[in-house]
Amino acid sequence: QTKIWLLLTPSLASLLVGISKAFDLGLSTKCVQIPNDMDICNNIEYSEMRLPNLMGQTTLEEVVPKSEKWKALLQSGCHDSARFFICSLYAPICMDTFLLPCRSMCEAVRDSCSPVLACQGQSWPQDVDCDRFPDGDEMCLLKGNKEYIYMYSGLPEPICHNCPAIEESISTKTALDTFCDSDFAVRVKLARRRFPVEFHKVEIEGHIDFIVRGDLVPYDTRNMINQWMLINGDCGVKILRNPRSPFFIITGVIENGRIVITRIFHWQKKDFQLTMAVKKWHQHKC
Repeated sequence: QTKIWLLLTPSLASLLVGISKAFDLGLSTKCVQIPNDMDICNNIEYSEMRLPNLMGQTTLEEVVPKSEKWKALLQSGCHDSARFFICSLYAPICMDTFLLPCRSMCEAVRDSCSPVLACQGQSWPQDVDCDRFPDGDEMCLLKGNKEYIYMYSGLPEPICHNCPAIEESISTKTALDTFCDSDFAVRVKLARRRFPVEFHKVEIEGHIDFIVRGDLVPYDTRNMINQWMLINGDCGVKILRNPRSPFFIITGVIENGRIVITRIFHWQKKDFQLTMAVKKWHQHKC
């Protein structure tokens, strides 16, 4: 269950001074209802926000369009706290004082979402520098789900690159040669997952079947491919565009600690050539 935590400080006055300096906030503030057209912050854990906000915007006419620039990133689902973190800046919770997000939450969101921004041709914004947020010794806002921060630790790092063409039919020999050239090959079922904000993310549904395993294990490989789908968001949409079935064989290599998806085959049981390649693989010599 998601929880919001407040980390308390012994010196509230010094924190307020720090907030004022970092975000150039005046002393005159007001509470307003989060507007319906502020899509990213609708149906969040609270309904009222303070103005000016922590990004220095003083009116809803400023806030709403500025918040829209984050929509594409949040649609990727790059971190489970990303939406709450961004809303804590653009629509800060209405309390007796401003509450900054904790530095640890900012760093976790930044580290998970920066690769997605890079694939969109952007970098992490300078005005959301995590060093300006309080650490655990000061009062700050934290949304708790620590497991996600470490979910992908130790896995090969996915990178963004052009989506491989979805291949509908290949010969048994071509499939076997591809398996020989791959560090991993898996048969998966892909599905769209709906999130609270109106968007979908493509990810693996159910278990995965290894054809070529290498040094990978099922749970890690599932997370690794899901993260690749996340970073290369357009690829997932292309893969599931009018499919004959939601099953695919995905092959890839690991180069310098990074994974690259090399080929994607649409798989059906009636596809004799590909099915034969999978059956023959265990006795095949590369």
